[in-house]
Amino acid sequence: MVTALDETVLSRIDSAHHVRGVPAQQRKVPYTSIRQVLSQHAKIAPENPYLIHYDDHGNREALSYAEFNARAHQTANFLRDDLGIQAGDRVATIAYNHVDTTVIYVACWFVGAAVVPQNVAEDDRRIAFILRNSEAKVCFVRGEYLDRAEKIIYGTEDGLGAPNIQQIIQVGGEAQTDYLQFYEVVRNLPMTYTDADSNRLDDEALLVYTSGTTGAPKGVVLTQYNLLIDAAGIAQWQGITGNQRMMCVLPTHHVNGIVVTLVTPLYVGASTVLNRSFSVTSFWPRIAAERVNIVSVVPTLLQFLLEYAEQQRQDGYTIFGPGINRRDIVHFRHFICGAGTLAMNLARQFEDTFGLPILHGYGLSETTCYSCFLPISLSWEMHRHWLLSHGYPSIGCPIEPNEMAIFDASGNGRQLGPGERGEICIRGHNIMKYYYRRPDANQETFKFEWFRSGDEGFYEIGPEGRHYFFITGRLKELINRGGVKFSPFDIEEVLLEIPGIKVGLAVGFRNDYYGEEVGAYCVREEGSAIDADAIIDYCRTRLTFEKSPKVVVFGTDIPVTSTGKYQRLLLQERFSDWEHTQFRA
Repeated sequence: MVTALDETVLSRIDSAHHVRGVPAQQRKVPYTSIRQVLSQHAKIAPENPYLIHYDDHGNREALSYAEFNARAHQTANFLRDDLGIQAGDRVATIAYNHVDTTVIYVACWFVGAAVVPQNVAEDDRRIAFILRNSEAKVCFVRGEYLDRAEKIIYGTEDGLGAPNIQQIIQVGGEAQTDYLQFYEVVRNLPMTYTDADSNRLDDEALLVYTSGTTGAPKGVVLTQYNLLIDAAGIAQWQGITGNQRMMCVLPTHHVNGIVVTLVTPLYVGASTVLNRSFSVTSFWPRIAAERVNIVSVVPTLLQFLLEYAEQQRQDGYTIFGPGINRRDIVHFRHFICGAGTLAMNLARQFEDTFGLPILHGYGLSETTCYSCFLPISLSWEMHRHWLLSHGYPSIGCPIEPNEMAIFDASGNGRQLGPGERGEICIRGHNIMKYYYRRPDANQETFKFEWFRSGDEGFYEIGPEGRHYFFITGRLKELINRGGVKFSPFDIEEVLLEIPGIKVGLAVGFRNDYYGEEVGAYCVREEGSAIDADAIIDYCRTRLTFEKSPKVVVFGTDIPVTSTGKYQRLLLQERFSDWEHTQFRA
Protein backbone atom coordinates (compact mmCIF):
# COMPACT_ATOMS: atom_id res chain seq x y z
CA MET A 1 0.00 0.00 0.00
CA VAL A 2 1.08 3.60 -0.40
CA THR A 3 2.11 4.04 3.23
CA ALA A 4 4.61 1.20 2.83
CA LEU A 5 6.51 3.08 0.13
CA ASP A 6 9.31 5.43 1.04
CA GLU A 7 9.51 8.95 -0.32
CA THR A 8 12.13 8.02 -2.93
CA VAL A 9 9.90 5.36 -4.50
CA LEU A 10 6.86 7.64 -4.36
CA SER A 11 8.85 10.33 -6.16
CA ARG A 12 9.91 7.87 -8.86
CA ILE A 13 6.33 6.71 -9.35
CA ASP A 14 5.21 10.34 -9.63
CA SER A 15 7.87 10.95 -12.29
CA ALA A 16 6.67 7.88 -14.20
CA HIS A 17 3.22 9.54 -14.36
CA HIS A 18 4.58 12.42 -16.45
CA VAL A 19 4.22 12.49 -20.23
CA ARG A 20 6.42 14.90 -22.17
CA GLY A 21 6.91 16.90 -18.98
CA VAL A 22 3.21 17.14 -18.09
CA PRO A 23 2.29 15.61 -14.72
CA ALA A 24 -0.83 13.47 -14.32
CA GLN A 25 -2.29 16.15 -12.06
CA GLN A 26 -2.81 18.22 -15.21
CA ARG A 27 -5.73 16.19 -16.52
CA LYS A 28 -6.03 15.37 -20.18
CA VAL A 29 -9.72 14.40 -20.03
CA PRO A 30 -12.64 16.85 -19.67
CA TYR A 31 -14.45 14.77 -17.03
CA THR A 32 -14.35 14.48 -13.24
CA SER A 33 -15.44 10.83 -13.08
CA ILE A 34 -16.67 7.85 -15.07
CA ARG A 35 -20.10 8.61 -13.65
CA GLN A 36 -20.03 12.04 -15.31
CA VAL A 37 -19.15 10.46 -18.67
CA LEU A 38 -22.14 8.12 -18.52
CA SER A 39 -24.44 10.85 -17.23
CA GLN A 40 -23.52 13.15 -20.11
CA HIS A 41 -24.28 10.56 -22.78
CA ALA A 42 -27.51 9.55 -21.00
CA LYS A 43 -28.67 13.19 -21.15
CA ILE A 44 -27.48 14.12 -24.64
CA ALA A 45 -28.43 10.89 -26.45
CA PRO A 46 -30.53 8.81 -24.04
CA GLU A 47 -31.93 6.49 -26.72
CA ASN A 48 -28.58 5.67 -28.29
CA PRO A 49 -27.56 2.07 -27.61
CA TYR A 50 -24.61 1.52 -25.31
CA LEU A 51 -24.53 -2.19 -24.52
CA ILE A 52 -25.83 -5.05 -26.65
CA HIS A 53 -25.35 -8.45 -25.05
CA TYR A 54 -25.52 -11.94 -26.54
CA ASP A 55 -25.51 -14.99 -24.31
CA ASP A 56 -24.22 -18.40 -25.38
CA HIS A 57 -27.67 -19.30 -26.75
CA GLY A 58 -27.80 -16.26 -29.02
CA ASN A 59 -30.33 -14.37 -26.89
CA ARG A 60 -29.96 -10.62 -27.34
CA GLU A 61 -30.42 -7.84 -24.80
CA ALA A 62 -29.86 -4.17 -25.62
CA LEU A 63 -29.59 -1.24 -23.22
CA SER A 64 -29.64 2.41 -24.25
CA TYR A 65 -27.45 4.92 -22.45
CA ALA A 66 -30.45 6.03 -20.37
CA GLU A 67 -31.37 2.44 -19.44
CA PHE A 68 -27.82 1.47 -18.57
CA ASN A 69 -27.41 4.66 -16.54
CA ALA A 70 -30.58 3.87 -14.55
CA ARG A 71 -29.35 0.34 -13.75
CA ALA A 72 -25.97 1.69 -12.66
CA HIS A 73 -27.71 4.16 -10.32
CA GLN A 74 -29.86 1.40 -8.81
CA THR A 75 -26.83 -0.82 -8.27
CA ALA A 76 -24.83 2.02 -6.72
CA ASN A 77 -27.65 2.51 -4.21
CA PHE A 78 -27.52 -1.22 -3.45
CA LEU A 79 -23.76 -1.14 -2.92
CA ARG A 80 -23.84 1.84 -0.59
CA ASP A 81 -27.10 1.40 1.32
CA ASP A 82 -27.50 -2.38 1.50
CA LEU A 83 -23.90 -3.58 1.47
CA GLY A 84 -22.18 -0.63 3.13
CA ILE A 85 -19.64 -0.18 0.33
CA GLN A 86 -17.84 3.16 0.45
CA ALA A 87 -15.15 4.95 -1.52
CA GLY A 88 -11.85 3.07 -1.21
CA ASP A 89 -13.47 -0.33 -0.64
CA ARG A 90 -12.91 -3.33 -2.93
CA VAL A 91 -15.66 -5.42 -4.54
CA ALA A 92 -14.80 -8.80 -6.08
CA THR A 93 -16.58 -10.59 -8.91
CA ILE A 94 -16.59 -14.23 -9.96
CA ALA A 95 -18.49 -13.89 -13.19
CA TYR A 96 -18.29 -13.71 -16.97
CA ASN A 97 -19.22 -11.34 -19.78
CA HIS A 98 -22.75 -10.14 -19.06
CA VAL A 99 -24.81 -6.97 -18.79
CA ASP A 100 -24.93 -7.43 -15.02
CA THR A 101 -21.15 -7.72 -14.73
CA THR A 102 -20.73 -4.45 -16.61
CA VAL A 103 -23.38 -2.69 -14.52
CA ILE A 104 -21.68 -3.84 -11.30
CA TYR A 105 -18.33 -2.49 -12.51
CA VAL A 106 -19.75 0.93 -13.34
CA ALA A 107 -21.80 1.11 -10.13
CA CYS A 108 -18.65 0.45 -8.10
CA TRP A 109 -17.04 3.41 -9.86
CA PHE A 110 -20.06 5.58 -8.99
CA VAL A 111 -19.43 4.79 -5.32
CA GLY A 112 -15.65 5.16 -5.62
CA ALA A 113 -14.94 1.48 -4.99
CA ALA A 114 -12.46 -0.68 -6.90
CA VAL A 115 -13.47 -3.84 -8.76
CA VAL A 116 -11.43 -7.02 -8.26
CA PRO A 117 -12.49 -9.26 -11.19
CA GLN A 118 -11.58 -12.94 -11.03
CA ASN A 119 -10.56 -15.19 -13.90
CA VAL A 120 -12.56 -18.39 -13.43
CA ALA A 121 -9.99 -20.30 -15.49
CA GLU A 122 -7.53 -19.86 -12.62
CA ASP A 123 -7.18 -22.47 -9.90
CA ASP A 124 -9.06 -22.12 -6.61
CA ARG A 125 -6.03 -21.40 -4.45
CA ARG A 126 -4.88 -18.58 -6.67
CA ILE A 127 -8.33 -16.98 -6.62
CA ALA A 128 -8.43 -17.35 -2.84
CA PHE A 129 -5.04 -15.64 -2.54
CA ILE A 130 -6.25 -12.74 -4.70
CA LEU A 131 -9.45 -12.34 -2.71
CA ARG A 132 -7.48 -12.27 0.55
CA ASN A 133 -4.75 -9.99 -0.74
CA SER A 134 -7.23 -7.52 -2.25
CA GLU A 135 -9.10 -7.15 1.05
CA ALA A 136 -12.38 -7.18 -0.87
CA LYS A 137 -15.45 -6.87 1.35
CA VAL A 138 -18.09 -8.56 -0.82
CA CYS A 139 -18.11 -10.87 -3.82
CA PHE A 140 -20.68 -10.93 -6.62
CA VAL A 141 -20.93 -14.49 -7.95
CA ARG A 142 -22.81 -15.85 -10.96
CA GLY A 143 -25.19 -18.63 -10.00
CA GLU A 144 -23.16 -21.28 -11.85
CA TYR A 145 -20.12 -20.61 -9.67
CA LEU A 146 -21.74 -20.50 -6.22
CA ASP A 147 -20.53 -23.91 -5.06
CA ARG A 148 -17.01 -23.19 -6.22
CA ALA A 149 -17.04 -19.70 -4.70
CA GLU A 150 -18.19 -21.09 -1.35
CA LYS A 151 -15.27 -23.54 -1.39
CA ILE A 152 -12.79 -20.80 -2.31
CA ILE A 153 -14.04 -18.27 0.25
CA TYR A 154 -15.00 -20.52 3.15
CA GLY A 155 -12.74 -23.51 2.49
CA THR A 156 -10.33 -24.71 5.17
CA GLU A 157 -7.89 -26.63 2.97
CA ASP A 158 -4.37 -25.26 2.62
CA GLY A 159 -4.42 -22.10 0.49
CA LEU A 160 -8.19 -21.67 0.51
CA GLY A 161 -10.31 -19.23 2.47
CA ALA A 162 -10.89 -15.48 2.26
CA PRO A 163 -12.25 -14.36 5.66
CA ASN A 164 -12.31 -10.73 4.56
CA ILE A 165 -15.29 -11.47 2.26
CA GLN A 166 -18.25 -10.51 4.42
CA GLN A 167 -20.97 -11.54 1.99
CA ILE A 168 -21.60 -13.40 -1.27
CA ILE A 169 -24.23 -11.87 -3.56
CA GLN A 170 -25.77 -14.18 -6.12
CA VAL A 171 -26.13 -12.85 -9.67
CA GLY A 172 -28.39 -14.87 -11.97
CA GLY A 173 -29.30 -18.51 -11.85
CA GLU A 174 -31.89 -20.29 -9.73
CA ALA A 175 -32.28 -18.44 -6.43
CA GLN A 176 -30.43 -19.97 -3.47
CA THR A 177 -31.87 -19.16 -0.06
CA ASP A 178 -28.43 -18.74 1.51
CA TYR A 179 -27.51 -15.75 -0.67
CA LEU A 180 -28.76 -12.24 -1.23
CA GLN A 181 -30.23 -12.00 -4.73
CA PHE A 182 -28.86 -9.18 -6.88
CA TYR A 183 -31.91 -8.96 -9.16
CA GLU A 184 -34.54 -9.10 -6.44
CA VAL A 185 -33.05 -6.20 -4.51
CA VAL A 186 -31.74 -3.91 -7.23
CA ARG A 187 -34.80 -3.78 -9.48
CA ASN A 188 -36.85 -2.05 -6.78
CA LEU A 189 -34.28 0.58 -5.85
CA PRO A 190 -34.35 4.28 -6.91
CA MET A 191 -32.91 5.09 -10.32
CA THR A 192 -31.13 8.13 -8.92
CA TYR A 193 -27.96 7.78 -6.88
CA THR A 194 -27.06 10.88 -4.90
CA ASP A 195 -23.55 11.50 -3.65
CA ALA A 196 -22.08 14.89 -2.82
CA ASP A 197 -18.55 13.78 -3.76
CA SER A 198 -18.62 13.43 -7.54
CA ASN A 199 -14.93 14.02 -8.27
CA ARG A 200 -13.66 10.46 -8.55
CA LEU A 201 -10.71 10.61 -10.98
CA ASP A 202 -8.22 9.72 -8.25
CA ASP A 203 -10.36 6.89 -6.88
CA GLU A 204 -9.05 3.39 -7.41
CA ALA A 205 -11.21 1.68 -10.04
CA LEU A 206 -9.60 -1.69 -10.75
CA LEU A 207 -7.37 -4.07 -8.84
CA VAL A 208 -6.25 -6.69 -11.36
CA TYR A 209 -3.65 -9.32 -10.67
CA THR A 210 -0.77 -10.24 -12.92
CA SER A 211 1.80 -12.99 -12.49
CA GLY A 212 5.27 -12.10 -11.26
CA THR A 213 8.53 -13.94 -11.82
CA THR A 214 8.45 -14.96 -8.17
CA GLY A 215 5.12 -16.69 -8.77
CA ALA A 216 3.09 -14.51 -6.38
CA PRO A 217 0.38 -12.53 -8.18
CA LYS A 218 0.86 -8.77 -8.05
CA GLY A 219 -2.14 -6.50 -7.64
CA VAL A 220 -2.14 -3.69 -10.22
CA VAL A 221 -4.05 -0.65 -8.96
CA LEU A 222 -5.69 1.46 -11.67
CA THR A 223 -7.61 4.69 -11.02
CA GLN A 224 -10.63 6.11 -12.82
CA TYR A 225 -8.29 8.57 -14.49
CA ASN A 226 -6.11 5.69 -15.73
CA LEU A 227 -9.15 4.09 -17.37
CA LEU A 228 -10.42 7.31 -18.94
CA ILE A 229 -7.09 8.61 -20.24
CA ASP A 230 -6.19 5.27 -21.82
CA ALA A 231 -9.67 5.05 -23.36
CA ALA A 232 -9.21 8.58 -24.72
CA GLY A 233 -5.85 7.60 -26.23
CA ILE A 234 -7.26 4.42 -27.79
CA ALA A 235 -10.27 6.25 -29.23
CA GLN A 236 -8.11 9.02 -30.68
CA TRP A 237 -5.64 6.59 -32.26
CA GLN A 238 -8.26 4.21 -33.63
CA GLY A 239 -10.61 6.90 -34.89
CA ILE A 240 -13.46 5.71 -32.65
CA THR A 241 -16.35 8.18 -32.46
CA GLY A 242 -19.90 8.20 -31.14
CA ASN A 243 -21.40 6.72 -34.32
CA GLN A 244 -19.09 3.68 -34.23
CA ARG A 245 -19.80 0.20 -32.89
CA MET A 246 -17.25 -2.12 -31.31
CA MET A 247 -17.51 -5.77 -30.35
CA CYS A 248 -16.14 -7.53 -27.27
CA VAL A 249 -15.17 -11.20 -27.59
CA LEU A 250 -12.49 -11.14 -24.90
CA PRO A 251 -13.17 -11.76 -21.19
CA THR A 252 -14.05 -8.69 -19.17
CA HIS A 253 -12.07 -9.87 -16.16
CA HIS A 254 -9.01 -8.60 -18.09
CA VAL A 255 -8.06 -4.99 -18.86
CA ASN A 256 -8.30 -5.59 -22.63
CA GLY A 257 -11.98 -6.51 -22.49
CA ILE A 258 -12.72 -3.82 -19.91
CA VAL A 259 -10.81 -0.84 -21.29
CA VAL A 260 -10.88 -1.37 -25.06
CA THR A 261 -14.44 -2.55 -25.58
CA LEU A 262 -16.35 -1.28 -22.51
CA VAL A 263 -14.74 1.97 -21.33
CA THR A 264 -13.53 3.27 -24.72
CA PRO A 265 -16.97 3.21 -26.42
CA LEU A 266 -18.48 4.64 -23.22
CA TYR A 267 -15.95 7.48 -23.32
CA VAL A 268 -17.00 8.63 -26.81
CA GLY A 269 -20.70 7.70 -26.63
CA ALA A 270 -20.38 4.75 -29.00
CA SER A 271 -21.91 1.30 -28.55
CA THR A 272 -20.46 -2.14 -27.98
CA VAL A 273 -21.63 -5.70 -28.65
CA LEU A 274 -20.73 -7.84 -25.64
CA ASN A 275 -20.46 -11.56 -26.32
CA ARG A 276 -20.62 -14.15 -23.55
CA SER A 277 -17.65 -15.79 -25.27
CA PHE A 278 -15.90 -16.03 -28.62
CA SER A 279 -17.46 -18.30 -31.25
CA VAL A 280 -16.20 -18.71 -34.81
CA THR A 281 -19.67 -19.61 -36.07
CA SER A 282 -21.36 -16.49 -34.72
CA PHE A 283 -18.44 -14.05 -35.18
CA TRP A 284 -19.04 -12.86 -38.75
CA PRO A 285 -22.87 -13.11 -38.67
CA ARG A 286 -22.89 -10.93 -35.55
CA ILE A 287 -20.56 -8.37 -37.14
CA ALA A 288 -22.88 -8.26 -40.14
CA ALA A 289 -26.12 -8.06 -38.13
CA GLU A 290 -24.87 -5.44 -35.66
CA ARG A 291 -22.83 -3.47 -38.21
CA VAL A 292 -19.70 -3.68 -36.06
CA ASN A 293 -16.75 -1.48 -37.06
CA ILE A 294 -13.88 -2.69 -34.84
CA VAL A 295 -13.12 -5.81 -32.80
CA SER A 296 -10.33 -6.27 -30.27
CA VAL A 297 -8.76 -9.75 -30.40
CA VAL A 298 -5.72 -11.75 -29.37
CA PRO A 299 -3.64 -13.67 -31.96
CA THR A 300 -5.27 -16.97 -30.93
CA LEU A 301 -8.63 -15.80 -32.25
CA LEU A 302 -7.10 -14.82 -35.61
CA GLN A 303 -5.84 -18.38 -35.94
CA PHE A 304 -9.29 -19.80 -35.15
CA LEU A 305 -10.91 -17.52 -37.73
CA LEU A 306 -8.41 -18.63 -40.35
CA GLU A 307 -9.16 -22.29 -39.68
CA TYR A 308 -12.87 -21.59 -39.88
CA ALA A 309 -12.41 -19.79 -43.20
CA GLU A 310 -10.60 -22.79 -44.67
CA GLN A 311 -13.31 -25.14 -43.46
CA GLN A 312 -16.00 -22.93 -45.00
CA ARG A 313 -14.17 -22.98 -48.34
CA GLN A 314 -14.10 -26.77 -48.26
CA ASP A 315 -17.82 -26.82 -47.52
CA GLY A 316 -18.57 -24.53 -50.45
CA TYR A 317 -19.29 -21.32 -48.53
CA THR A 318 -17.53 -17.97 -48.40
CA ILE A 319 -14.71 -17.55 -45.88
CA PHE A 320 -17.20 -15.81 -43.56
CA GLY A 321 -19.59 -18.75 -43.38
CA PRO A 322 -23.07 -19.60 -44.70
CA GLY A 323 -25.08 -16.64 -45.93
CA ILE A 324 -22.36 -14.04 -45.30
CA ASN A 325 -20.35 -12.37 -48.05
CA ARG A 326 -18.01 -9.42 -48.15
CA ARG A 327 -20.81 -6.94 -48.89
CA ASP A 328 -22.38 -7.84 -45.55
CA ILE A 329 -19.33 -6.59 -43.64
CA VAL A 330 -18.42 -3.56 -45.77
CA HIS A 331 -18.78 -1.40 -42.66
CA PHE A 332 -16.08 -3.36 -40.77
CA ARG A 333 -12.84 -1.36 -40.48
CA HIS A 334 -10.07 -3.29 -38.73
CA PHE A 335 -8.92 -5.56 -35.91
CA ILE A 336 -7.14 -4.37 -32.81
CA CYS A 337 -4.72 -7.13 -31.86
CA GLY A 338 -2.38 -7.50 -28.91
CA ALA A 339 -1.99 -9.18 -25.49
CA GLY A 340 -0.18 -12.17 -27.00
CA THR A 341 2.65 -13.03 -29.36
CA LEU A 342 1.62 -12.30 -32.96
CA ALA A 343 3.62 -14.36 -35.45
CA MET A 344 4.43 -12.68 -38.77
CA ASN A 345 3.20 -15.71 -40.73
CA LEU A 346 -0.14 -15.54 -38.96
CA ALA A 347 -0.44 -11.80 -39.60
CA ARG A 348 0.44 -12.24 -43.28
CA GLN A 349 -1.90 -15.16 -43.83
CA PHE A 350 -4.80 -13.49 -42.04
CA GLU A 351 -4.57 -10.21 -43.93
CA ASP A 352 -4.05 -12.05 -47.23
CA THR A 353 -7.13 -14.20 -46.58
CA PHE A 354 -9.56 -11.58 -45.31
CA GLY A 355 -8.16 -8.36 -46.77
CA LEU A 356 -8.74 -6.66 -43.42
CA PRO A 357 -5.97 -4.80 -41.55
CA ILE A 358 -4.61 -5.80 -38.15
CA LEU A 359 -3.67 -2.81 -36.01
CA HIS A 360 -1.08 -4.56 -33.90
CA GLY A 361 -0.42 -3.00 -30.51
CA TYR A 362 1.12 -3.53 -27.10
CA GLY A 363 0.40 -2.77 -23.49
CA LEU A 364 0.14 -4.30 -20.05
CA SER A 365 -2.21 -4.22 -17.10
CA GLU A 366 0.32 -1.90 -15.47
CA THR A 367 -0.13 0.60 -18.31
CA THR A 368 -3.95 0.30 -18.00
CA CYS A 369 -4.16 -1.43 -21.37
CA TYR A 370 -2.66 -0.34 -24.70
CA SER A 371 0.39 1.91 -24.91
CA CYS A 372 1.03 1.81 -28.67
CA PHE A 373 -0.45 0.73 -32.00
CA LEU A 374 0.44 0.68 -35.64
CA PRO A 375 -0.85 3.98 -37.06
CA ILE A 376 -4.28 3.88 -38.64
CA SER A 377 -3.20 6.40 -41.29
CA LEU A 378 -0.53 4.23 -42.96
CA SER A 379 -0.87 3.26 -46.58
CA TRP A 380 -1.42 -0.47 -47.14
CA GLU A 381 2.16 -0.76 -48.39
CA MET A 382 3.65 0.92 -45.31
CA HIS A 383 1.31 -0.98 -43.00
CA ARG A 384 2.61 -4.26 -44.42
CA HIS A 385 6.18 -2.98 -44.26
CA TRP A 386 6.02 -2.38 -40.51
CA LEU A 387 4.06 -5.56 -39.89
CA LEU A 388 6.15 -7.96 -41.98
CA SER A 389 9.58 -6.60 -42.93
CA HIS A 390 11.61 -6.43 -39.71
CA GLY A 391 11.68 -9.98 -38.38
CA TYR A 392 8.96 -9.13 -35.87
CA PRO A 393 5.59 -7.42 -36.40
CA SER A 394 5.87 -3.86 -35.13
CA ILE A 395 3.75 -2.97 -32.12
CA GLY A 396 3.58 0.55 -33.51
CA CYS A 397 4.05 4.02 -32.05
CA PRO A 398 3.16 5.41 -28.60
CA ILE A 399 -0.36 6.75 -28.11
CA GLU A 400 -0.84 10.28 -26.79
CA PRO A 401 -1.15 9.54 -23.03
CA ASN A 402 2.33 7.96 -22.77
CA GLU A 403 5.94 7.89 -23.95
CA MET A 404 8.02 4.81 -24.71
CA ALA A 405 11.75 4.16 -24.78
CA ILE A 406 14.29 1.32 -24.79
CA PHE A 407 16.67 1.11 -21.83
CA ASP A 408 19.68 -1.06 -21.15
CA ALA A 409 18.35 -4.43 -20.02
CA SER A 410 20.67 -4.49 -17.01
CA GLY A 411 18.51 -1.86 -15.36
CA ASN A 412 21.21 0.82 -15.14
CA GLY A 413 18.88 3.50 -16.53
CA ARG A 414 20.81 4.07 -19.78
CA GLN A 415 18.51 4.84 -22.71
CA LEU A 416 19.33 3.12 -26.01
CA GLY A 417 19.11 4.25 -29.61
CA PRO A 418 17.45 2.89 -32.78
CA GLY A 419 17.98 -0.82 -33.41
CA GLU A 420 19.53 -1.49 -29.99
CA ARG A 421 17.80 -4.20 -27.99
CA GLY A 422 16.90 -3.56 -24.39
CA GLU A 423 13.95 -3.29 -22.02
CA ILE A 424 10.73 -1.62 -23.17
CA CYS A 425 9.90 1.15 -20.70
CA ILE A 426 6.85 3.41 -20.54
CA ARG A 427 5.82 6.53 -18.67
CA GLY A 428 2.68 8.61 -18.83
CA HIS A 429 -0.76 9.28 -17.43
CA ASN A 430 -1.95 5.70 -18.00
CA ILE A 431 0.71 4.12 -15.78
CA MET A 432 -0.79 2.29 -12.79
CA LYS A 433 -0.99 3.91 -9.38
CA TYR A 434 1.27 1.20 -7.92
CA TYR A 435 1.46 -2.50 -7.10
CA TYR A 436 -0.75 -3.16 -4.09
CA ARG A 437 1.11 -4.18 -0.93
CA ARG A 438 4.30 -4.86 -2.91
CA PRO A 439 6.88 -2.19 -2.01
CA ASP A 440 9.62 -4.50 -3.28
CA ALA A 441 8.08 -4.71 -6.75
CA ASN A 442 7.39 -0.96 -6.84
CA GLN A 443 10.98 -0.15 -5.98
CA GLU A 444 12.38 -2.31 -8.77
CA THR A 445 9.71 -1.52 -11.37
CA PHE A 446 10.10 2.28 -11.06
CA LYS A 447 13.86 2.14 -10.48
CA PHE A 448 14.68 4.97 -12.89
CA GLU A 449 11.39 6.88 -13.04
CA TRP A 450 9.87 4.87 -15.88
CA PHE A 451 7.70 1.77 -15.72
CA ARG A 452 9.90 -1.21 -16.59
CA SER A 453 7.93 -3.77 -18.60
CA GLY A 454 10.33 -6.69 -18.33
CA ASP A 455 9.92 -7.19 -22.10
CA GLU A 456 12.79 -6.98 -24.56
CA GLY A 457 12.47 -4.89 -27.69
CA PHE A 458 13.87 -2.19 -29.95
CA TYR A 459 12.65 0.63 -32.13
CA GLU A 460 13.31 1.96 -35.60
CA ILE A 461 12.61 5.45 -36.90
CA GLY A 462 10.10 5.75 -39.72
CA PRO A 463 10.39 8.13 -42.68
CA GLU A 464 8.01 10.56 -40.94
CA GLY A 465 10.26 10.61 -37.84
CA ARG A 466 8.05 8.46 -35.64
CA HIS A 467 9.47 5.69 -33.46
CA TYR A 468 8.14 2.24 -34.35
CA PHE A 469 8.60 -0.25 -31.55
CA PHE A 470 9.06 -4.03 -31.66
CA ILE A 471 8.89 -6.68 -28.95
CA THR A 472 11.37 -9.52 -29.34
CA GLY A 473 10.87 -11.55 -26.19
CA ARG A 474 10.76 -11.33 -22.44
CA LEU A 475 13.40 -10.48 -19.95
CA LYS A 476 11.05 -12.04 -17.44
CA GLU A 477 10.26 -15.70 -17.98
CA LEU A 478 6.49 -15.55 -17.74
CA ILE A 479 4.58 -17.80 -20.12
CA ASN A 480 2.15 -15.75 -22.25
CA ARG A 481 -0.53 -18.18 -23.44
CA GLY A 482 -3.11 -16.33 -25.53
CA GLY A 483 -2.64 -13.14 -23.54
CA VAL A 484 -2.91 -14.85 -20.13
CA LYS A 485 0.43 -14.89 -18.33
CA PHE A 486 1.49 -17.79 -16.12
CA SER A 487 4.44 -17.90 -13.78
CA PRO A 488 6.68 -20.92 -14.41
CA PHE A 489 7.23 -21.25 -10.68
CA ASP A 490 3.58 -22.15 -10.03
CA ILE A 491 3.78 -24.99 -12.56
CA GLU A 492 7.16 -26.17 -11.33
CA GLU A 493 5.86 -26.57 -7.82
CA VAL A 494 3.43 -29.15 -9.17
CA LEU A 495 6.06 -30.86 -11.32
CA LEU A 496 8.29 -31.33 -8.30
CA GLU A 497 5.50 -33.07 -6.42
CA ILE A 498 5.69 -35.97 -8.88
CA PRO A 499 7.78 -38.94 -7.73
CA GLY A 500 10.65 -39.67 -10.08
CA ILE A 501 11.30 -36.09 -11.22
CA LYS A 502 14.59 -34.58 -10.14
CA VAL A 503 14.17 -31.24 -11.92
CA GLY A 504 11.05 -29.94 -13.63
CA LEU A 505 11.07 -26.62 -15.49
CA ALA A 506 8.06 -24.92 -17.08
CA VAL A 507 8.89 -23.48 -20.50
CA GLY A 508 6.81 -21.27 -22.74
CA PHE A 509 7.35 -22.36 -26.34
CA ARG A 510 6.20 -20.70 -29.56
CA ASN A 511 2.83 -21.92 -30.81
CA ASP A 512 0.66 -20.83 -33.73
CA TYR A 513 -2.58 -21.03 -31.79
CA TYR A 514 -1.80 -19.29 -28.50
CA GLY A 515 1.42 -17.44 -29.27
CA GLU A 516 3.00 -19.58 -26.59
CA GLU A 517 2.07 -22.90 -25.03
CA VAL A 518 3.18 -24.51 -21.78
CA GLY A 519 5.84 -27.19 -21.92
CA ALA A 520 7.72 -29.10 -19.22
CA TYR A 521 11.41 -29.93 -19.38
CA CYS A 522 12.14 -32.72 -16.92
CA VAL A 523 15.21 -34.49 -15.58
CA ARG A 524 14.33 -37.91 -14.15
CA GLU A 525 15.72 -39.22 -10.90
CA GLU A 526 18.13 -42.12 -11.33
CA GLY A 527 16.20 -45.31 -11.94
CA SER A 528 12.92 -43.53 -12.65
CA ALA A 529 10.91 -44.59 -15.70
CA ILE A 530 8.12 -42.02 -15.39
CA ASP A 531 6.74 -41.07 -18.80
CA ALA A 532 5.28 -37.91 -20.31
CA ASP A 533 1.64 -39.05 -20.11
CA ALA A 534 1.90 -39.66 -16.38
CA ILE A 535 3.37 -36.18 -15.83
CA ILE A 536 0.70 -34.47 -17.94
CA ASP A 537 -2.10 -36.41 -16.25
CA TYR A 538 -0.85 -35.48 -12.79
CA CYS A 539 -0.51 -31.80 -13.67
CA ARG A 540 -4.09 -31.71 -14.91
CA THR A 541 -5.31 -32.88 -11.51
CA ARG A 542 -3.63 -29.85 -9.89
CA LEU A 543 -3.75 -27.18 -12.57
CA THR A 544 -6.26 -25.91 -15.12
CA PHE A 545 -5.90 -27.21 -18.67
CA GLU A 546 -4.65 -23.79 -19.80
CA LYS A 547 -1.89 -23.77 -17.22
CA SER A 548 -0.89 -27.45 -17.49
CA PRO A 549 2.04 -28.60 -19.65
CA LYS A 550 0.94 -29.90 -23.05
CA VAL A 551 4.31 -31.44 -23.94
CA VAL A 552 7.05 -33.02 -21.82
CA VAL A 553 10.66 -33.13 -23.02
CA PHE A 554 13.18 -35.18 -21.08
CA GLY A 555 16.88 -34.40 -20.80
CA THR A 556 19.87 -34.41 -18.50
CA ASP A 557 21.48 -31.02 -19.16
CA ILE A 558 20.05 -27.71 -17.92
CA PRO A 559 21.41 -24.32 -19.04
CA VAL A 560 22.21 -22.10 -16.05
CA THR A 561 23.64 -18.64 -15.48
CA SER A 562 26.97 -18.00 -13.80
CA THR A 563 25.13 -17.80 -10.49
CA GLY A 564 23.35 -21.12 -11.06
CA LYS A 565 19.93 -19.80 -12.09
CA TYR A 566 18.03 -21.87 -14.64
CA GLN A 567 17.76 -20.29 -18.10
CA ARG A 568 14.33 -21.45 -19.23
CA LEU A 569 14.35 -19.37 -22.39
CA LEU A 570 17.28 -21.39 -23.75
CA LEU A 571 15.10 -24.51 -23.61
CA GLN A 572 12.41 -23.19 -25.95
CA GLU A 573 13.99 -24.61 -29.11
CA ARG A 574 13.63 -28.15 -27.71
CA PHE A 575 9.87 -27.76 -28.17
CA SER A 576 10.00 -26.54 -31.78
CA ASP A 577 8.33 -29.74 -33.11
CA TRP A 578 5.07 -28.60 -31.49
CA GLU A 579 5.01 -25.04 -32.83
CA HIS A 580 2.13 -25.80 -35.21
CA THR A 581 0.16 -28.13 -32.93
CA GLN A 582 -3.18 -27.20 -31.41
CA PHE A 583 -3.71 -28.78 -28.00
CA ARG A 584 -7.29 -29.42 -26.91
CA ALA A 585 -8.70 -30.24 -23.49
